Parts: sequence; structure tokens; C-alpha cells
Amino acid sequence: MNKAPLFGDAYQPREIAHRVTRMGVVKARADTLTLGVLAVLAGAFISLGALFFAVVITGSDLGFGVTRLLGGLSFSLGLVLVVVAGAELFTGNNLLAMAWASGEIRGRELLRNWALVYLGNVVGCLGTVGLALLADLPSLDGGALGETLIGIATAKASLSPLAAFARGILCNVLVCLAVWLAMGGRSVGDRILAILLPITAFVALGFEHSVANWCFLPLGWWLAPESVSVDGAALNLALVTAGNVIGGSLLVAGVYWLAYLRSPEDGGAPTSTAEGEEDNDRTPR
Repeated sequence: MNKAPLFGDAYQPREIAHRVTRMGVVKARADTLTLGVLAVLAGAFISLGALFFAVVITGSDLGFGVTRLLGGLSFSLGLVLVVVAGAELFTGNNLLAMAWASGEIRGRELLRNWALVYLGNVVGCLGTVGLALLADLPSLDGGALGETLIGIATAKASLSPLAAFARGILCNVLVCLAVWLAMGGRSVGDRILAILLPITAFVALGFEHSVANWCFLPLGWWLAPESVSVDGAALNLALVTAGNVIGGSLLVAGVYWLAYLRSPEDGGAPTSTAEGEEDNDRTPR
């Protein structure tokens, strides 16, 4: 008699590892135009989540914890759009390190994906910032939203180097775990639920996301250049990006590769995965 799956109809952790590896191969070998378009979309999606977060926390008198909780839930919109609608996000793509460690892709394919996707994410963020300014969003609530955005950018640009780096690591552990959990779901609802808590947690805890910071920092600087240090913003972006890479590629992809894929006999796709499900993995996200 067969035992029931540990998590009902969800993919098991070892199956997720194989799905993430196959997804990494597809992403690493996608054509440049596809990567570029989907990366710009991801930057815009994350920026929309960031703006939503700023609106929700503006003027809140619910207390620190509850306000951060609601803000984190709002920010989750960004990764929900990336995963469900389909886009290429640099932080989530740090999971491609698993395909590289398994020997499925070469180092230059990995770096090509990261470079193109990061650049596209930045373009998407800056484009969204421009549209937000044209739409005069900072004037909402009598200008209170603008003050919130300036405060966020000022705080980020003022972080110590060690704090920015460490918060970047912790952030992408949770972001990549959210993507990992979403890969375990079989429906849109499964994936959305899997994303909500990890993303809410990283936002509520004040961790640093390099792509979101390409929205917050330029927007805050534009609104109040005297308050947001350009040098501090540049240092934040560099250190947070490095921290994100370590958190996602080493502490999530690397750890799960050691757990499930380090042995040669683990290199093939799990036999329980249907052919149709493998086909779904070939669609870049």
C-alpha cells in the first residue's frame, strides 16, 4: 500500500530541487530579447509592490508591528506578479546556482542571465519611478506619501555597510525560499499562498532587496536630493546586491543542492514527475 505524499498533492522537496534545476537551465538559455522583456517587467512589478507598501504604511497608527505586517503583505504583490504573470527577477534567479552546481549550465551562462536580468530589472524600476512621478503619486494624502518615500530612501542610504550587506543576505534567503515554495505548488492559489509569508517576513523585518531599492532610492533622491546621499545610495545598492547573491545562491540553492543533488545518482529528473509537468518547466518565469 502506497503512503500518502507528505504534503498532499504538492511537489516534495526533492522534486522541487529537480524542478528548480530544470527551470534554471531554461532561464540560462533563454534568448536575450525574452530575458530583457521579462526582466523589465519584473522590475516594474517589484516597483509596484514597493509603491503599494509605501501607501499602506503611510499615516498608519496601528503600531509598528501591525503596520509592518500589512506593508509586507502589500509588497508581496511584486513577487506574486513575477511568479504568476511571468517575469525574470534577479534575486529569484540566484537559484540558477543550483543548475550550475549540478553541471547543467556553464558559469558564463549563469553570469549572462544574472547580468541581463539585473540590467532589465533596473530599467523596469526606473521606468516605473518615472511614471510614478508623472502621475504625481508622492502628492497622495496631502504629500504624506512623498514624505514616506523620502524617509525610506534616507534610511536605506544611511545604513552601515555591514548592516546593508547582512540585510541583503537575509532578504534573499526569504525571497528564494518563497520562489522555492511556489515551485512546490500545483495551482495559482498554491503559489500565491506560498509567497505571502516569506515576503511579508522580509519586509516586516526590514531586510534589503536590491531590485526594490532601485525604486526606493532613485525616487527618494528625486524628491529630496538634499536628504538622500548619492554615495550612500550607491553603496547600499552594491552591498545589498552582493548580499542578495550570497543569500540566494549559497544559503538556499547551495544548501538544497547539498541536500538533494550532490550525488551523481540524484542528477536525473524524479520518476514521479509527469511529462506534461516537465513541459511546464520549460516556460521562463
